[in-house]
Amino acid sequence: MSQPSPLSRIGWLLARPGTAVIAGFLVRAGWQYSLRVHGPYPIIDPVPYGYETGRIAASLAAGHGFGSPLHVPTGPTAWMTPLYPLLLAAVFRLTGILSWAGFLIIGMLNCAFSALTAWPVSAIGRKAFGEATGVTAGWLWVFLPTAVYYPVAWVWDTCLVTLLFALVLLATLYLRGSTRATAWGGYGLLLGLTALTNAAVVSLYPFYLAWAALPLRRRGMGWLRLPALACAGFVLMMSPWWIRNYATFHRFIPLRSNFGLELWLGNNSRNPDIWSHWLHPDSDEGVMAEFKRLGEMAFMEAKQREAVEWIRAHPSDFVRDSIDRVADTWLGYDEPLWQVLRMHAGMRLLYLLSLVNVGITFCGLLLAMRRRSDYGVLFGLSLVVFPLIYYVTHSSLRYRYPIEPVMALLFSYSVVTLVTAWWPGSTAASASRGPQGAGEMTPVA
Repeated sequence: MSQPSPLSRIGWLLARPGTAVIAGFLVRAGWQYSLRVHGPYPIIDPVPYGYETGRIAASLAAGHGFGSPLHVPTGPTAWMTPLYPLLLAAVFRLTGILSWAGFLIIGMLNCAFSALTAWPVSAIGRKAFGEATGVTAGWLWVFLPTAVYYPVAWVWDTCLVTLLFALVLLATLYLRGSTRATAWGGYGLLLGLTALTNAAVVSLYPFYLAWAALPLRRRGMGWLRLPALACAGFVLMMSPWWIRNYATFHRFIPLRSNFGLELWLGNNSRNPDIWSHWLHPDSDEGVMAEFKRLGEMAFMEAKQREAVEWIRAHPSDFVRDSIDRVADTWLGYDEPLWQVLRMHAGMRLLYLLSLVNVGITFCGLLLAMRRRSDYGVLFGLSLVVFPLIYYVTHSSLRYRYPIEPVMALLFSYSVVTLVTAWWPGSTAASASRGPQGAGEMTPVA
């Protein structure tokens, strides 16, 4: 029997998701080292730790409970879901509150979360589009600029929720049409865990559940009972947070409390465009005084009323600002093209790269939809539904990050399809077909 050549061994190694995970971690850790090698730097406030999340974590680590998300003590809060502040508080307990060592540790954890995301990204690509797309998507994630930048530059739940959301998407693909009660119950627990990390992903849950249960309805096999098990798992995971909020604030707070403020920051008479960040309680003493006077819950309700009243009185301004937020979400800029062209060369290049990335991504989505793939429907829903909340509140390229794995998949599928069309006999062409015709986009039964 002939021995495999060194090139075939290298190819086999590069095709393993674990290799991409290791490479991704080394790339991110190297970037972390290059930025932090001249430390330690004194950390005198929680800004490097992500503003509200760092302050809540500091409150937890100091024994004052889940509270005080702003620059002054304000008592208990439901400003954000609890998982990431709890993780950050655990780091503070080990290293000291706002310590340099804690800053490095949480940065390395974020690098690990981001690198691990390459595995579900690759697995989703293999399941939906075949081997070539899976391998390409995994390696694209290793070097994707946003996937390298955010773990190091921003201490927030961004990387952890993206890993969990990629696992949710992978689990959804395998759950579709399943009749295993334990699988549906475990899926609900995973949904709850992800929601406790970042509430924005919950907007996709009804669509994912419906997509996974549709084959059961067609066959008349427990299409209500099994999704109900998933809902029960979700409720079980969320219950401690709900109970805590009700006991603290005497009202049901399903996810987080700060929607009213976020809506108002993007929709008020002093907002020039996508949002008025200087009116945040951390930046404006008058707004901060109002927050302290009313308390968190009444303050959020008041800001929501103000925002809704402004939207009703200025519908055309709201539509214009929302369109700008759409542009900001996908391109990172909310300025019109003629203004972008007047920016310096570096900014124009970033804008061009963003435009190419989004263009190729949506080409991949159109290719998937043209083949009547149920996968295309699922990925399309992810891109359409998830950012809606940011179109009406305020936007940032960072907010889009949880669906970056979907974009990487569709980008890779578009590239692999192009290579296959140009070189039908290439390795990519055969790999794109995948096991059991995965590349043919056959819906999962």
